[in-house]
Amino acid sequence: MKLLHWLKLPEARTIVNLDDPSTTLLHAQIIRRKKFLRKLYIDFYTQFKKDVTHLPVRGLFVELGSGGGFIKEILPNVKTSDVLDLPNVDMHFSALAMPFTSHTVDAYLAINVLHHLPDATKFFREIDRTLKPGGRLIMVEEANTWWGRFIYRNFHHEPFVTDATDWGFPSTGPLSSANGAIAWIIFYRDRQKFKELFPSLHVYRLSPHTPLRYLLSGGMTLRQLLPSFTYDFIKIMETIMSPFNKYLGMFMTIGIEKIDQ
Repeated sequence: MKLLHWLKLPEARTIVNLDDPSTTLLHAQIIRRKKFLRKLYIDFYTQFKKDVTHLPVRGLFVELGSGGGFIKEILPNVKTSDVLDLPNVDMHFSALAMPFTSHTVDAYLAINVLHHLPDATKFFREIDRTLKPGGRLIMVEEANTWWGRFIYRNFHHEPFVTDATDWGFPSTGPLSSANGAIAWIIFYRDRQKFKELFPSLHVYRLSPHTPLRYLLSGGMTLRQLLPSFTYDFIKIMETIMSPFNKYLGMFMTIGIEKIDQ
């Protein structure tokens, strides 16, 4: 489509390998430069901060898939991490093989990480193993609403497969392989299966949100569609629209707490 080609950021046109660390570093530059996108990340991080205020201040807080973000500006004590060996993160490891001993982590935080993991069952086993009782996993993931599904299937490069038979997929690389619908599959379609497999992981929040802001920011590849000063107005509009988020939200926040058994 000619319009989408015109809207594409010049630097995004040069990306040939999503799994190259340089692509993640480019995404980090884009997030910081685009004020709409930066403010949206700040709002996501602020929600994370609210969800961990009851946990020990000096606890072990770990962000997964930190590469493009800047969470330390909001939560300075968080240990950043990524599966890619990047110069701007504290730790380098796979979320499928955490380098933490059992019951030592107070909280994991993640934005758009789960749908890139080729084995979600293995991931949640690691979460279950490493979280302290009372510890939390808080994730922002793509939402399978009417609006979200329409956008992701028609205007996004990642697969969005709602009828996948399991919680995994063949991995071609940490960013090039994905299923954007995986959070919906696990926490809506297969919710009972999740409860049976992980009875100590209590889902305390499932909330779809953000029908407009990410789209209008242009994300990582397109130009920002509105002036930056309109961000707060769009945020107010989303608040007014919130009763319809189950149909319109493009993202959802998933909150999980480790409970004693």
